[in-house]
Amino acid sequence: MKILLVHNHYGEEAPSGENLVYKLERQMLESAGHEVKVFERFSDEIRSRGRLGMLQGGLATPWNPFMQQRIKSIISEFNPNVMHVHNTFPLISPSIFSAASGTARVLTLHNYRLFCPAAIPMRQGNVCTACLDKKSVLPALRYGCYRNSRSATLPLATGVALHRLLGTWQRNVEAFIALTDFQSRCMVDAGLPSERVHVKPNFYPGVPMVMPWEKRIARAVFVGRISEEKGVADLIQAWLAWGKDAPELVIVGDGELRQVLQASVMDLGANHIRFVGQVSSRAAQQYIRESQLVIIPSRWFEGFPMVLREAIALGTPVLVSHLGPMPELVKEGGGLVFQAGNPQDLLKNIKSLWVDKSRLEKMSKISLRTFEFKYTEEVNYRSLMEIYQRAITMYDESLIARREQ
Repeated sequence: MKILLVHNHYGEEAPSGENLVYKLERQMLESAGHEVKVFERFSDEIRSRGRLGMLQGGLATPWNPFMQQRIKSIISEFNPNVMHVHNTFPLISPSIFSAASGTARVLTLHNYRLFCPAAIPMRQGNVCTACLDKKSVLPALRYGCYRNSRSATLPLATGVALHRLLGTWQRNVEAFIALTDFQSRCMVDAGLPSERVHVKPNFYPGVPMVMPWEKRIARAVFVGRISEEKGVADLIQAWLAWGKDAPELVIVGDGELRQVLQASVMDLGANHIRFVGQVSSRAAQQYIRESQLVIIPSRWFEGFPMVLREAIALGTPVLVSHLGPMPELVKEGGGLVFQAGNPQDLLKNIKSLWVDKSRLEKMSKISLRTFEFKYTEEVNYRSLMEIYQRAITMYDESLIARREQ
């Protein structure tokens, strides 16, 4: 099969799960013997230009005619069976979907950006689905949801409204890939055609190196961006309330709240809370592999967190907040759920787990069985091929219908 992969990479200073998923799927397809061509742009292209670059990015976000012509040319030369798009923001734009005549079009929904200008359904520290529920961008414009700025929100809101008006998602995409059942329901309710939305989670490549339970360190770990929506402040508050009997907590990652939170921990002399900063993917996985618990205290709707994928593959139990898809993702038994934004409930649940190590070990074993059943590269490849074939069939049927009219 000939496959055109399209992706706008996010900036290198902020490691992105979307970038990693794109890379892994590309490697998977190439290893399976498919003929893969890539079209990539990089957000760093505009960030290096300062304000001029940001203006160029804003103008390109709703509709980029140059990218539209570029994709049209590439498809004419390469003649792919499928164009699989991961991210068009900010430089590529959804204009490419109308230009991709002659090929089935697939779009992975890494976030909620098709209908939520901020991409993250969150406002002022709380979940907000107003734009999805009302099928309108007016709430986002009113509150300046993207970067707390109305001017920064305007290009994104314009793009959302424009492609609703044009019917881009009904007419020009044969298949959408949602990462979870929860996300699929949200996006269908917001306007995507249900028959075109397919669920395919992220996967873990190769064979994971699992550490035997008896050799693991009695500690918990958080891996991710240290920011408001990730709930790290709630996690630290719960740990401080636990007191001197709390096990070690390792915070892996960086973000705008790191310095503030780390300083407060140091001021209180809480030596059992350790910040290790941004590390390589391999090093982050080693922290997960060696620990007895991963905590994901998010205050917003995650897509499919890469850290959760890694925890499941490595057999590390997880404690997750009750929002979005995460309760569904751990319902098989490899994790436990607490109320988001509630440090007291977090503490109650972590304590109940920590005093019952046999329960943790059992959760570890269930997690590994879940991985074999749902999240291996082999399972994911079969699912992706089925989605591609459905997209091709739908495109062929629509082409025949147009010719008969």
